[in-house]
Amino acid sequence: MKKLHFVLFLLSILFSFQMINGYQKGSVKGGSVNHDFHFKRIPDKWDEGLPLGNGMLGELIWLKGNRLRFALDRADLWDLRASPEFKSPDYRFEWVVSQVMKNDYKPVQQLLDVPYDRDATPTKIPAGAIEFDLPGINDVDYANLYLNNALAEIKLKNGIKLTSFVSAASSYGFIKIEGLDKEIAPVIDPPPFTSEKINSGSNSGPEGNDLRRLGYPEPELIKKKNEIIYKQKGTGGFEFTIRTSWKFIGKTLYCIWTVTTTKPYPLYKESKSIAQKDISAPLFAGELNRHTGWWKNFWKQSSVNVPDSILETQWYRELYKFGSTSRKGAPPITLQAVWTADNRRLPPWKGDFHNDLNTQLSYWPSYSSNHLKEGEVFLDWLLLNRKTALEYTKTYFGKEGLDFPGVATINGDAMGGWIQYSLSPTVSALLAHHFYLQWRYSMDKDFLRTKAYPWIKQCAQFINNLSVTVNGKKELPLSSSPEINDNSINAWFKETTNYDLALIRWLYSAAAEMADALNNKKEAGRWREILGQWPSLAVENNKLLVAPGYELKFSHRHFSHLMAIHPLGILDWENKTDRPVIEGSLADLERLGPGQWCGYSYSWLASMYARDMNGAKASEALRIFATCFCSPNSFHLNGDQSKTGKSSFTYRPFTLEGNFAFAEGLQEMLIQSQNGLVKIFPALPGEWKNASFKNLRPEGAFVISAGMENGKVKSVIINPEQGGTIVLRNPFGNGRIKINGRFKQKEITDSLIKIETIKGGTISISNL
Repeated sequence: MKKLHFVLFLLSILFSFQMINGYQKGSVKGGSVNHDFHFKRIPDKWDEGLPLGNGMLGELIWLKGNRLRFALDRADLWDLRASPEFKSPDYRFEWVVSQVMKNDYKPVQQLLDVPYDRDATPTKIPAGAIEFDLPGINDVDYANLYLNNALAEIKLKNGIKLTSFVSAASSYGFIKIEGLDKEIAPVIDPPPFTSEKINSGSNSGPEGNDLRRLGYPEPELIKKKNEIIYKQKGTGGFEFTIRTSWKFIGKTLYCIWTVTTTKPYPLYKESKSIAQKDISAPLFAGELNRHTGWWKNFWKQSSVNVPDSILETQWYRELYKFGSTSRKGAPPITLQAVWTADNRRLPPWKGDFHNDLNTQLSYWPSYSSNHLKEGEVFLDWLLLNRKTALEYTKTYFGKEGLDFPGVATINGDAMGGWIQYSLSPTVSALLAHHFYLQWRYSMDKDFLRTKAYPWIKQCAQFINNLSVTVNGKKELPLSSSPEINDNSINAWFKETTNYDLALIRWLYSAAAEMADALNNKKEAGRWREILGQWPSLAVENNKLLVAPGYELKFSHRHFSHLMAIHPLGILDWENKTDRPVIEGSLADLERLGPGQWCGYSYSWLASMYARDMNGAKASEALRIFATCFCSPNSFHLNGDQSKTGKSSFTYRPFTLEGNFAFAEGLQEMLIQSQNGLVKIFPALPGEWKNASFKNLRPEGAFVISAGMENGKVKSVIINPEQGGTIVLRNPFGNGRIKINGRFKQKEITDSLIKIETIKGGTISISNL
């Protein structure tokens, strides 16, 4: 009898998977022809190039003049020369507070804001480019980028075919050009780093400025038979090298390239060197096979299928970029990651780590998309630079505990600029949210004990040490809300803003939850006691304010005052007292209009609408982002490229955070988990009758697949990685359901399905 039950269970699981697979016709086991990039011409702008990357190395393929160009990048190429002002005795939060209180803010701007614009460094720098003169380059059959194996392919009408990939298995890029009638050779085009005197300019803002400001010496170009080595010296012992080698075999050119540096990222391990003599067809095929294997495993992690082809395609392209830019051992995603601007200028906003928004948005999608390994890359970097952060906290704030610069170099050093946000006291709390999510989505107790809780604990200690008591409640000495009132004195608030307050209230709640999970009741009680000493969020007329008595008065790109809705989830739609505040706050954004929004504003807004269970508006925001704010290669260009009034910003600085926030927005429409409740298809537009996903995650270390047909959920499959109880909002309505699998007990009501699971015990729930 047991054997029969087991067979029936397996059949039910097989049926459920087949049903879900049936809904996946338009999706891919790792990308499909529907989601690939197919161009009839080679892109002729760098920010429209075909993007390839492996977390450390990056490549953009585009046509510059009549040459096919491979713009190269390496994530740890940084000029780390710091501004002298950061050694000043006035480099102290206490001094900033005193200047604000006496209404004399210009000295602060001169000391801590101006250097970011005035000085070229510190900054991320590009590596250079490889170029080819190809016959018939302007007569193109197609230029494609295949997502399933991260492979670029260009076919010319004269029969020449180019294939390129940046290996997921080594520290090399590979190029193969077939159908050549005669041997050709690449050339290296170095960036213009020379010390030629130029007008330094006064602004290194969105569009960046001239690389010659760096003042490096002339590079060394070593040309050998079938090999070119480009060496560029920087300052302070920093140097980097591009090496490209090639062989012409028959009518095919095989070329490899790599970028190395004298100051590599500490967690990175260079792969074994490939000698020039080893270049061959078997080497190319073998490396491509290993590379394809990595991507095959990556795409197995999750997939989605929705009836809006624009949103589905954009999601796969965002996941592709995520896999290309975040890899274990490499630095985390910066503003442009491994695709630093190839325009002979400094990258937009110096290509830095913007921790008041950008880095966080870039890692939002890693959790529910089931890419925890790639998401942990961000946390590895934070932990690597923890000592630097502790020193910064003690130097600038004069307090024990942990904060982290809001604008930082690869080494975690502060870069200044608009210090209300770049030197904000709550940056580490915002970063702590990612430690919390990594724990909640994995339920890895060792990670909680050794990494997540120690970080959050030190953040909580710092905030408590910095706080002051006013009228019986704790406050920050000064507060801000990114990036309200830019960098003027009016960007400082005497009362704690909803941005800072939401982070602080979330921080102490999370610290207590973590302490409870570690059976440390004393510390949990202490955190709850401190939480009770902070005021409630400032709400007026059912909308969140920027600060007490201060409502948002104008359209603004950064919804910092709404952090409590998303990503922090302090306000919960399930709570009937919270629901009017969520709806009222979003209605206020609509009233103010999108005039000053950027592309990422729409991506973020989609997640907020999803938390409001408004699938129609969530999908609309995502569609606007994908169709109005992205270049043809899907890069987020910040401004409204459609010129249709979606924003008054129509410029085109490329940054990645809007791309990855898009993926999070679609995932929030498909699955949510908040305050112990998991929701399947919580925020779909009414016209979406068929949708499915495979292997998405809610909190609690569950991996879930689900399918909906003709507007009704047909199947949900749950794989508990750690066991524990899962509570589902019943997605089946009033219909009869069947639960099969291994579990301890279940409880079903009209609104909830509660199952006490067993580690590794797959559960299938289906609609009868």
